[in-house]
Amino acid sequence: MKPLKRVLIITYYWPPSGGSGVQRWLKFSKYLPEHGWQPVIYTPENPEMPSVDESLLKDIPEEAEIIKTKITEPYSIYKRLVGMKKDDRINTGFLSDKEKPGVMERLSRWVRGNFFIPDARKFWIKPSVKYLKQYLQENPVDLIISTGPPHSMHMIALGLQRYVKTKWIADFRDPWTNIDFYEDLMLTKAADRKHHRLEKKVLEAADEVLVIGRTMKEEFAEIISAEKIRVIPNGYDPSDTETQEPVALDEHFTIAHIGSFSPARNVPMLWKVLADRCQEDEEFNRRMRIKVVGNIDVSVRKSIEEHGLKDHLIHIPYLPHSEVITEQRKSHLLLLVVNQTKNARGIVTGKVFEYLASGRPILAIGPEDGDLAEILGRANAGKVIEYNDEEGLRNGISLSKVGDPSAFDRRSITADLMEKS
Repeated sequence: MKPLKRVLIITYYWPPSGGSGVQRWLKFSKYLPEHGWQPVIYTPENPEMPSVDESLLKDIPEEAEIIKTKITEPYSIYKRLVGMKKDDRINTGFLSDKEKPGVMERLSRWVRGNFFIPDARKFWIKPSVKYLKQYLQENPVDLIISTGPPHSMHMIALGLQRYVKTKWIADFRDPWTNIDFYEDLMLTKAADRKHHRLEKKVLEAADEVLVIGRTMKEEFAEIISAEKIRVIPNGYDPSDTETQEPVALDEHFTIAHIGSFSPARNVPMLWKVLADRCQEDEEFNRRMRIKVVGNIDVSVRKSIEEHGLKDHLIHIPYLPHSEVITEQRKSHLLLLVVNQTKNARGIVTGKVFEYLASGRPILAIGPEDGDLAEILGRANAGKVIEYNDEEGLRNGISLSKVGDPSAFDRRSITADLMEKS
């Protein structure tokens, strides 16, 4: 049997860490051996995990080699400043359960944005370069892939370039300076310039750049040649549902949102439409439930309550990924909202592919001309409705259209990824 080629994958998120950040390269790694590659994972020994999900460990292939070193992060100081307990989880994207962030939280956010560049994992860059330089001399690899955010992972790969001539691919699951919460970092002009300078340095130095959608490719093509950029979308893992037993739909008519419900995803017009329908239709009022699986920002909860829908809200703070899949399949309608930010056209959340694979209809809200609309079109899964389109949302509640996810199978996407690598 032909020996596997080796690919070093530099990633902050890895099981048992849960959340969306871990899915892309966990799933690629799962199928890499089928395509002639052994994944060598470099990841922190003691990361700050947004959640813990032991169920994801089953997806790590037996061929994988896992390398871990300790990381120093400033989060223990941050937690003390904002009054969090040592074991409290830090939400991503500034999602909060407080109506207004306190003075210390705002100050800590400013410090984080202006002094920890590119991010709070910056202190892991130099030790990692030193460690991996020695490791690669003794254990060569055929390819290096860094995946961000956090973009410190790209800075590690950039540092390694001085010592090794191995091809380097920089994978962007989300943008850098065009990410939706970039303005929330409260950057000074000097800090903003530094972020843009480091972003350009990584893009120019990498041998190839991977992005998840067309819009991000267009944005990066303003900095580097478009020929150097390849779109590799996220997808769904067929084994996530193949092993599950059939499930019955929820007793109530559930409109389910899976994942963090941040302020930028709040859609007051949807709550108005649902409230109006509840007043008009007694049976709908009795049966309808808004099911949120994941963290929900206080502003979103308040908006739902202000529209008289408090008793219709079901909140499930966290579930293992395998149970999330079940909740999706049980729901009557899956709610997918693109963040209402300046980069909305390019946002494609990973959950859209699992939504497609669930066999349930999707109520998608966002820009009609964005990347999400393109994906739903390919999957024949309907249209995206604009945030304030009252009539469109009213009609969308009654959706019964189920898309075809076959174009986004993780196994075939992994084949496309490695075929040209």
